[in-house]
Amino acid sequence: MNIAILSRNAQLYSTRRLKEAAEQRDHSVRVVDYLRCVIDITSHRPAIVYGGQKLEGIDAVIPRIGATHTFYGTAVVRQFEMMGVYPAVESQAISRSRDKLRSLQLLAAEGVGLPVTSFAHSTKDIEGLISLVGGAPLVVKLLEGTQGMGVVLAETTKAAESVIGAFRQLDANILVQEFIKEAGGSDIRAFVVGNQVVAAMERTAAPGDFRSNVHRGGSARRIRLTPEERATAKRAAKILGLTIAGVDLMRSNHGTVVLEVNSSPGLEGIEAATGVDVAGKVIEYIANHAEAKATNRARRKA
Repeated sequence: MNIAILSRNAQLYSTRRLKEAAEQRDHSVRVVDYLRCVIDITSHRPAIVYGGQKLEGIDAVIPRIGATHTFYGTAVVRQFEMMGVYPAVESQAISRSRDKLRSLQLLAAEGVGLPVTSFAHSTKDIEGLISLVGGAPLVVKLLEGTQGMGVVLAETTKAAESVIGAFRQLDANILVQEFIKEAGGSDIRAFVVGNQVVAAMERTAAPGDFRSNVHRGGSARRIRLTPEERATAKRAAKILGLTIAGVDLMRSNHGTVVLEVNSSPGLEGIEAATGVDVAGKVIEYIANHAEAKATNRARRKA
């Protein structure tokens, strides 16, 4: 099978591991910088030109789209879909997950547990915004933030008012969430492939920080999920239409809550913490489903 990995950097750990795992299973793999793809939009033969040549003969594509390039990256994935190429993650699902506000609204509508969250536009409504989440301490999140950036813990009401006011003066869209103190600076990353949680780790923030991101100094260890946590992770990914996802969970006094669902979850931290060949699980899932799609397409033509 011919696979294209859409990534801006072939040397990134996740990209390298996916390429290695595919080659170990005798697939042909090519890393494609999606920002260098030229989309040829035609009514009969949609195509993608890369390096002056049309990309042809590709059976499956694995999107590794950076958050800052979501618009163009998803356009490239969508073009591959129009060409009949199997996407490991569909373009619409990527867009849906990248819109933090929309994704939380979709999850809430389906009854998935979430931290108490509020959103407002006017700085005149700061008091009500803070009150909705139960007051300080609280967490302020930029809607466009990623990997722990743009996330601030406001420990007092005055600090919360200052942070929210400053972000809104910059016309930044923010979410305000309750601070789940009982989690002790820890959260859970569940890696979902298809309808299975293939690996899970608990991440703990570095001393003096409340963000548990491993690349920010946090630590990680393998963890066994409860049946509730496993079901919640799978359900959250399914609601957003993600066949491959990193679902971030937190244990709170009112049950397991979903913090975020990531459409391009990193592999380095979870493979190191769990010892699971997550890249291999991803490739095996893609191979099975891409082949099934090709078989069904051939049957319809027969």
